Order: sequence, then C-alpha cells, then structure tokens
Amino acid sequence: MVKSHMSKVRKARRIQRRVRRVGTSSVSAAERELMTLAGLEVQEGELRLIPGWDEEVSETLAATKAAGDDGRPRLVDTTMLYAPRSGGVKRYLQSKKAWLEANRPGVAHSLVVPGAHHRAGDDGVVQLHATKLPFGDGYRWPTSVSRWGAWVASLNPAIIEAGDPYTPGQGALAAGQRVGCPVVGFCHSDPAGLAALHFGEWAKKPVEKRWARLFGQFDRVISPSRYIARRLEEAGVGNIVIRPLGVEIDTFRPDRRDRDWLLKKLGLPASARLLCFAGRPAREKNIDVLIQAVQALGAPYHLILVGAGAGMPAEERVISLPYEANPKAVARIIASCDAFVHANDKEPFGLIVLEAMACGRPVVGVNAGGVKETVDDTVGQLSKSADPRQYAAAIEALFARDIEALGVAARLRTVEHFSWNRVFEDLSSVYAEVSGEAAFTMSVDGPSH
Repeated sequence: MVKSHMSKVRKARRIQRRVRRVGTSSVSAAERELMTLAGLEVQEGELRLIPGWDEEVSETLAATKAAGDDGRPRLVDTTMLYAPRSGGVKRYLQSKKAWLEANRPGVAHSLVVPGAHHRAGDDGVVQLHATKLPFGDGYRWPTSVSRWGAWVASLNPAIIEAGDPYTPGQGALAAGQRVGCPVVGFCHSDPAGLAALHFGEWAKKPVEKRWARLFGQFDRVISPSRYIARRLEEAGVGNIVIRPLGVEIDTFRPDRRDRDWLLKKLGLPASARLLCFAGRPAREKNIDVLIQAVQALGAPYHLILVGAGAGMPAEERVISLPYEANPKAVARIIASCDAFVHANDKEPFGLIVLEAMACGRPVVGVNAGGVKETVDDTVGQLSKSADPRQYAAAIEALFARDIEALGVAARLRTVEHFSWNRVFEDLSSVYAEVSGEAAFTMSVDGPSH
C-alpha cells in the first residue's frame, strides 16, 4: 500500500514538472485527479477553516492556485521575519522581488508571510493570518507547520527559500517534500546566540541543536557573512554558500545630505558632531553602549536614534526620532549626520551599515560579527570591543581623521561590491544550480554571465 502511494506521488511530481514547463493546458482530468490523490493538490479542508474566515481563506487559496498555474518556474520566499517595522530581511525580500520582476522575466516570484488576515495581493505577497507576538514590535507567530506548508505548496514552487528556522522554515521543508522541489535556507540570524543573550548561556545549546537540525535538512544554506557561516559549521551544518546582502544604491546616496536641515530640525549648532543609529530597539543592538559612549565624550557629540529610542527615558545628548518607514527619509537623516554608529558585536551582517556607507557616511563598528567584514579603516573605525570606553575612543579616533574622505570611500565600496544587482545575479546562479531551472540565469537580454 505504501509502495502504491509513493508510486502515485512520483507520477504526480512528474506531472507537476511538466506543468511548470508547458502550463496547465497539458494536464488531463485524470492527471489532476492523480495529483489530488497523491496529496499534491492542496484542498481547503487541510487549512482547518475557522468560522468567519471561510470566504477569506477560499479567496486566498484560489489566488495562490491561480498563481501556481503560471507556466514559469516559481521561487517562493517564506519567513516570519516580515512585519510593518521589520529591518534588513524585509528590505532584502522587497528588493529581490523588484529585481526579479525587472531582470528575470522567465521567473515567477511569491512571498508568503504572516499577517492580520489571509490575503493574496497583486504584488505577489501572500499574507496568512497569524497571532501578533506580545512586545514583538509587530511580528506575528504562525503555529501550524502543516498548514503553512500546504499554503506554500499551493503556489506550485520550483524552489523555496526559507528565511527563518521557525514555523515558516519548517513549513517550507514540508512543502518541498510535498511538491518535490528543492528548499534553500537563508540564515539571517543566530538564534542560539540570541537565546544566550536573552535567557542565559543555558539556553544556547538546546536552541543550537534545533537550529542545526533544521538547517541541516536544506538543500543549500545561504549565509550573509563568514561570521554566520562559521556559526553554522560549529553547529554541524554543511552545504553552505556565502552570499552577502546588498544595498539600494539609488535610494541610499550621498546627495540626500542636508546637514543644515537636520541641525535646524534638532535645534543644534553647526559645531555639533552628529552620530546616527537607525534600527529596532532590540537588546542585541547594544544601544546602551552608544548612549554611554556619547555621554562619556560630551560636547560636541550628539547621538540621533531613528526608531531605536522608542520607549526609552530621556538621556543627555541623545535625541530620539520616531521609526521612519520611508527609506528615502531614512537616507536623508543618515546622510545628513557626520558618522553612523553600530555597536552590535554579534551582528549577522548589518544591512543598515551598508546603507549608511552608501549614503557616503563613515561607520564606527565593533571588531566582531558580520560588521567587521564590511567595515575597516578605509571606510570607518572599528572598536576593539563593545565596551563603552573603547567604543568612545573609536569615535574620537574617527573624527581625528578625514571623515569626508572616508565617506567617499564608503560609497565607492558599496557601489562596487554591494549593489543589489550584483547580489541577486549571484543568488540567481545558486537558484539555477539547485533547481536545475535555466530561467534563473536568463536576463531580459539573454543568458546572464
């Protein structure tokens, strides 16, 4: 009986591969029935409809199935690290979606993320209802792996990229098994390190084991930095490729600089030295190190926190600005400051650091984590550690140099090495290799080299 069912699954997968190549017109009624019997055809009953949501779920499922009927090979990205105030992961996914649409006409793309309702938008973003996390800054936690996997499978993916090791990551693996497509995992964070930071060292090993077990199942693991690649290797994960993230160089650029505007907005004199940090007020960001360093330095230094100062008590020499959703507005603030400061010593990559460099601003970082792979003394200054005194000394050392020349070098580095076009060309090659789909390397002008 088991052998008979697996035979059906293999036949159904062959039909699905044919559908990807030539479209649904080639599928007979008997073949579609076979796909249903083999469990590859997603049914509404699997989604455990909740009273009052039937229509919402039905409409969303109809939309995902219609998208899955597109004859082009489809990349499906899925993650829970996508919220109204998300940082680098959300910007990476949005930039990838726009790039694929403009540069890979033979590839379809969908993004499956948590939301307040079930909804499939015209933009290719599928939102699935999930409960909002308390004190989670808008993040939502989906609970059912099987249901999430069924939703991803309904899009008929040729390859899936999971952006986290949580429910969406596990659901991605389930969907890959179901439709017979490869699944890659993009390791955007170090959950074991975060667990140790928030709960103590006792929490590190159990989380690391679970993290390694999940990432060990992916067909390929993508790391944004050598730092995260080493952490994966230490946990026993193999099959890793390093592909750094990138930056939208046309959004984050030096000509957005308007220092007089920012000084007037903040009520500060021209002699002020403006240090900026933008991001979430998360513990691992070491905002307290930035504050203590600036307070130790005193005049004329001021720290501007964009979003990161939310809910914090007033501090001397610290100015909190609200979270800014518009990337151009963020770029204007960063470009108008004198330097960007970032004290996270366990940063997986640090996309905001690249964005500051693209704005022509030098960076003060810590000689650890992913930041030390993009920042050196030609584009900024690295502190020996996240100790506030050493960090303050690094800030002073930066301002003893030609910060404008450093900013020019920082911009040049991002343009030459970290433009999204270069990043996504490299990633598309990985997708093509893993999936066997040549469309990932076919640009609007023909084969990409």
